[in-house]
Amino acid sequence: MSRPRGAEPGLPIDLSTRDLVLRELMDDPDCDPRALERTFRRFAVVNALVSGWRAAWRTHVVPALPAHGRGRVLDLGCGGGDLARALVKWADGDGFDIEVVGVDPDPRAIAAANRATTRGVTFREQSSGALVAAGEQFDVVVSNHVLHHLDDDERAGFLADSEHLAAKRSLHSDIRRSPAAYRAYALGSTLVAAGTFVRVDGLRSIRRSFTLPELHAALPKGWRAEAAAPHRVLAIRDV
Repeated sequence: MSRPRGAEPGLPIDLSTRDLVLRELMDDPDCDPRALERTFRRFAVVNALVSGWRAAWRTHVVPALPAHGRGRVLDLGCGGGDLARALVKWADGDGFDIEVVGVDPDPRAIAAANRATTRGVTFREQSSGALVAAGEQFDVVVSNHVLHHLDDDERAGFLADSEHLAAKRSLHSDIRRSPAAYRAYALGSTLVAAGTFVRVDGLRSIRRSFTLPELHAALPKGWRAEAAAPHRVLAIRDV
């Protein structure tokens, strides 16, 4: 018997196409605020373990930073701010002095991000379009797990804004949908999911995410899609 749409997914489940109807619990403006706050904190742990950003920093971000070691990085859709903080930490360790600005149009995300302060990191409740209108520019523009949230028109606008904002490189990372990714997350997330949306939303994210050929087909001219470990896809544009 198949599981009803919207119920917590389990295997076997059809992963042959993107599920564009399913929505994540934390995207509901009326979701439990305490569970949401715990989810932001717990996703920081999950992302540190499985997002692959440590490797992406060295292979894709560092080569796009100015040679003198100083630079500006923009994290679009920063959520609870864990990636922005990690980028500054890695930069310090590798001898770079970067400013990271994290923006998110969701005030709940910015409130969560601002509950901890990190030197070199600022957070703003702002959209990518507002940054473009203000004439801002950054050496590198990044995002984590944003693309699968967007419909076609939203994704086109998001990528166009990224092009305007990035002086050197845009780098957007997301989940690469596959049965292996789904199984691994379904098993591993049970260890950190209590009292949060981490397990349900993570599995729903996988169902909404792209395969490499799908992302390649969805990107506009001038962008390229790459596979990365573990179970990641990268959308990249160089200026």
